Amino acid sequence: MADFNKILDAGDYKNGEINVVVEIPTGSNHKIEWDRKNACFMLDRVEPIAFAKPCNYGFIPQTLDEDGDELDALIITDQPLTTGIYLTAKILGVMKFVDDSEVDDKIICVPADDRNNGDAYNSLSDLPKRTLEQIEFHFNHYKDLKKPGTTKVEKFGDIDEAKSVIASAIKRWQEK
Repeated sequence: MADFNKILDAGDYKNGEINVVVEIPTGSNHKIEWDRKNACFMLDRVEPIAFAKPCNYGFIPQTLDEDGDELDALIITDQPLTTGIYLTAKILGVMKFVDDSEVDDKIICVPADDRNNGDAYNSLSDLPKRTLEQIEFHFNHYKDLKKPGTTKVEKFGDIDEAKSVIASAIKRWQEK
């Protein structure tokens, strides 16, 4: 397997596109994580099935969020994506998120070339309201059985706010 942080960069985020590596497919209750040290994916844990991911989950290469991990991305598609693939994604916005008192923001995106929906998603306002409600509910509650009250979706931000979060995460990566 290739080390995604060596072969990919964050992408052309200033023009609204990022590279994203898929860790967890939509509907999975497996917490699969990129192991940066060993350059491979690992199964970190199995979550209760009630907390299966409402969308694909991945990371943006050559970034670091404030929690010390690569910046997370939530990829909205009609079908689950496969762990270990990467894609060019269009930035729609950001979910400002706190997990165990640490900033753990999530960039919300869609495939850059999505002919199935006619490339109809260009901002968070283009997504079905229910999609964002499900994402918010999931992230506010997915730790409730083990550590209730430790996660909080603070707000959803627009594309410019997402780009700012990405720029900061790239800077942290470069300074590490």
